[in-house]
Order: sequence, then C-alpha cells, then structure tokens
Amino acid sequence: MSIYNKAVPSVYLFLQFGDKWLLGQRKNTGYWDGKWSTPSGHVKDGELPSQAVIREAREELGIEVLECDLEMVHVSYRSRHDEKSKGSRADYFFKARVWAGEIKNAEPHKCEQVKWIDTEWVSPMVPSHVGHAFECAQKQKGVSYSELGSDFLKKNGVWTSD
Repeated sequence: MSIYNKAVPSVYLFLQFGDKWLLGQRKNTGYWDGKWSTPSGHVKDGELPSQAVIREAREELGIEVLECDLEMVHVSYRSRHDEKSKGSRADYFFKARVWAGEIKNAEPHKCEQVKWIDTEWVSPMVPSHVGHAFECAQKQKGVSYSELGSDFLKKNGVWTSD
C-alpha cells in the first residue's frame, strides 16, 4: 500500500456575461444532484487542466473556448472527505468572458437546466468548495490558492469520513 496521496485533478469554468454567471443544475450524477454548479469535470490522463476545461465547455455547453481566453482565477486543494472518493482533490478554477457558439445544455442527462445567475446568488447556490473559489476569485486579482481541510468540509456538511 502506498503512503502517498493521489489527488484527483478537477476543473471548473466560470463563464461571465456582465454581472451574471452561468450555472447548471446537476442531475443523475450521484454528486451534488439538485445543486447548481459551473461546468466542470475531471482531468483525464495525459490532459492538462486547460485542455480539460476546454473539453468540458464543449461537452457540457456546446461552445468553444480558446486557451488564450482562459484566466486562472483560483486553485484549491481539498482533503479526501468521503468513503467513495478516490483521494484528495486538486481543483483548478478558470474564468472566460469570451467563447464561440451558442450556449446550450449539451448534457441534458446530467444537467436539468443552465441559466445565468446574478453575482450575489452564485455562492449560496453552488457546492461549498465552488462557492469558496468564486468568492476568492471575486475578491482577489490573479491566481489565488486555498486549502480546504476537514474543518472547512465539516462546517459545510460534506465531511463523511469519520
């Protein structure tokens, strides 16, 4: 048995249009179903985070985002917090204000609906780690980093490892 942690890398895309941000209501995924979140997914083997977020934008929304139009707005590390989890999480949050194509719900089997949400409602509607990253990205310029350990996860009701 390895003593080393194998963190699972995930990507998230904040799409902004004026004072609104795009969210999708999750369904049939077994993870935060019913909650709203940003387009997101795991980084595949051999893929870079920027490539993964571009792929997720295409798969989930049917749009094309160019790497030069991505801005890294937050990175966080989350402790393994449940028995189903394959490890800790390394979360990469990108923002884009420019994309090509018309946004649509390209994965209706995983997403009930997508809609633009006013800035003040984003954090309360999304999973705690996404809301945390959104708030950090709103308050800081450039890349910021945070560590979400057991205290944060317990406080936000997502710690089930005890």
